[in-house]
Amino acid sequence: MSSTPPLPVDPSAARQRELLDAQRAAFLAEGPPDLDVRLDRIDRLVACVLEHADELCAALDADFGSRPLLANLVSDVVGAVPALHEVRANLAEWMRDEELPGSAEAGTPAFVQIRPKGVVGVIGPWNFPVTLVVQPAIEALAAGNRVMIKVSEVTERTAEVLARAVASRLTPEEVTVVRGGVATAAAFSALPFDHLIFTGSPAVGARVAEAAGRNLVPVTLELGGKNPVVLGSDADLALAAERVGGMRLMNGGQICLCPDYVFVPRERTDAFLAHYEDAVRAHFPTWLDHPDVVSVVDDRNFDRVTGLVADAAAKGARVRTIVPPEEADRLPSRKGRRIAPTVLLDVTEDMAIASEEIFGPVLAVYPYDELDEVVTYVNTRPSPLAAYFFGSDGPEFREFVRRTASGGVSRNDLAVHWGVPGAPSGGIGRSGMGAYHGKTGFLTFSHRRTVAASTAPTGLAQNLLPPAGETEAAALRGFVAATLTDIRTRATRA
Repeated sequence: MSSTPPLPVDPSAARQRELLDAQRAAFLAEGPPDLDVRLDRIDRLVACVLEHADELCAALDADFGSRPLLANLVSDVVGAVPALHEVRANLAEWMRDEELPGSAEAGTPAFVQIRPKGVVGVIGPWNFPVTLVVQPAIEALAAGNRVMIKVSEVTERTAEVLARAVASRLTPEEVTVVRGGVATAAAFSALPFDHLIFTGSPAVGARVAEAAGRNLVPVTLELGGKNPVVLGSDADLALAAERVGGMRLMNGGQICLCPDYVFVPRERTDAFLAHYEDAVRAHFPTWLDHPDVVSVVDDRNFDRVTGLVADAAAKGARVRTIVPPEEADRLPSRKGRRIAPTVLLDVTEDMAIASEEIFGPVLAVYPYDELDEVVTYVNTRPSPLAAYFFGSDGPEFREFVRRTASGGVSRNDLAVHWGVPGAPSGGIGRSGMGAYHGKTGFLTFSHRRTVAASTAPTGLAQNLLPPAGETEAAALRGFVAATLTDIRTRATRA
């Protein structure tokens, strides 16, 4: 076990470049690591987290102000363990060269070699500050890379523990953790990595992509969005309310996959609202002092979420809070950064909450008459990271899936598409770029290089140089004419 001291907070841009250069030099000296080396590095990375589980949980609770032990263990201690198991079960197969069928018969026997890119940068968010850097790091290591991690400065105690944990088992040339504020993050984004993955808001993601683009660094962006829920005409209202409510309150609503708004058939809206309130109270009969409530992470986000609700109320939205009467006048509480579970009705386009991701325990509810209204609403806005549908696998669901775009879709639950083994995770448009998880992540952090040979009697260029000429050109013109005739027989328009 190594015991390298972790980096100090806010290392300079020059120091970060030195770390990158050291990792790249080590990568080039070693060459693509073999299976055992990759698995050993991944095991040591996960061991770092598990060995420091108690410290991480305490730090997470302190960073949030209130975050229960179970939530910390599930989300940020064991959250990346399934990725470890998937990689260990499949990495040998993923690493194999891919033979290209038919290439030998065509005179160019070829295969695709799966190579590591080199050094991967990972920039993580504050809402799940451990899992959402460890999981992409696992997949980058599986691909044979070295990894530099930039952890969020918002959860600074957690960042300190994670940096110390990683340094206890991995050398800086293998994996290193960088801590610091906005200037440090900007310098990190501008490093000439071989790949960079960022998880966070679309606004920050745009700045990261711009900085990376100056070095032509390929990026994977895992962003957020206004995730819709649609209740079909045959939806089980109690089931939908229970599951939407559970996800909206999980981690205090601070999850990129949380539902932001729900479309409910107009005649069933009141019934859904009653079920939703029952579901919230079943989990949290009280809110202000309940020990399992996850607080809003900091004052800035507290002010942002309460500001969204206040703006909506000032512009005519109906605000319904789901707390005991004796708590209603004491919430929101800035001291504990607690915002009551809230439903907004009559939300209009001039309200900020109609376009801004909420990231708190607040939900907008819209009645609808026809599915076309829902599809139009979703399609005229930036594509969300997730879309949810409650109801049978019938024409309504199929039409919704066919006509809308989103990073992923779950039916009759929320976020289940994110955890399916082997399924890619990623957004589209403003909700993200690229994907990872499982083999998709392995390939994201790999370069697929074609390696070919020739068994032809003459070289490729020789076939296009003199004395080749009129005879060959005539043959090609005949080929063009025959192909065009074939296409025209299939075309639906002349």
